[in-house]
Formats: sequence, structure tokens, C-alpha cells
Amino acid sequence: MPRKTTLTKARMTELIGEARAVRSNSYSPYSNYKVGAALLASSGKIYAGANFENAAYGAGTCAERVALGAALSAGERKFIAICVCGADDSISPCGICRQALCEFGDITVISVGADGDAARVTTLGTLLPDSFGPGNLT
Repeated sequence: MPRKTTLTKARMTELIGEARAVRSNSYSPYSNYKVGAALLASSGKIYAGANFENAAYGAGTCAERVALGAALSAGERKFIAICVCGADDSISPCGICRQALCEFGDITVISVGADGDAARVTTLGTLLPDSFGPGNLT
């Protein structure tokens, strides 16, 4: 049986690096608001995603959901943490991303800026208290 991955300082540093790196792939010609995300699955694999926009503004997708979609497409269903990288560490997953992520439990959320070592660390449960999830449907 595979050992469950934990969020060590080294893994957190790796997540931050992945989120910062993928941020440069953002397609954001309208807002110029580049975001990268790196999602750590229980398997130990990291899935990265960058936001993308569209001229029909609502048709874009956040980096967090791009990373989540990649992980789900690979068969992952359990997650440890997600790192979101924006211009500064005030970035946080939007409400839609919080709802999409809460489907898979209370994971750690790391927010970082494009430069520097500062990071805010919290949990999805703190960002989305009293969320509606799979347990509400049983």
C-alpha cells in the first residue's frame, strides 16, 4: 500500500516553486493577472495549472481548477495541499475554486507572491466555513 504523502517543509518549498514556475504560462491578456497553482496529491505527485482568459470574460478558468482538472484526469481523488501564486501573497482561491476543491476534503492552502519567501498558509475549511459538500447529499 502506498504511503500517504505529508506536507513537509521540503514539499511546501517544491509546491511553491512549481506554482511560481507555471504562473509564467498564464494566458491573461485582458486582466494581466497571472496565476499559477500546484496541487499535491496524496500519491505524492504534483499537478500544476495556470489561469487562462477569454474575450468572453466568463469563459476563462482559474489556475486552481486547471490543476485540479489535470489531477482528476490522471485518476487522483485525494489531495494534501494546493499552492496558489499571484503577484503577491494576498492571492487566495476564489469562491468557485474553493467549492471545487472542498469536494475533496479540507486541504492546506498556501498563498505566495511571485517573488520573495513570504507565504500565507491556511486550510480550505478556514476559507470556506460551513461548505456544501458530498456529506450534505447523504
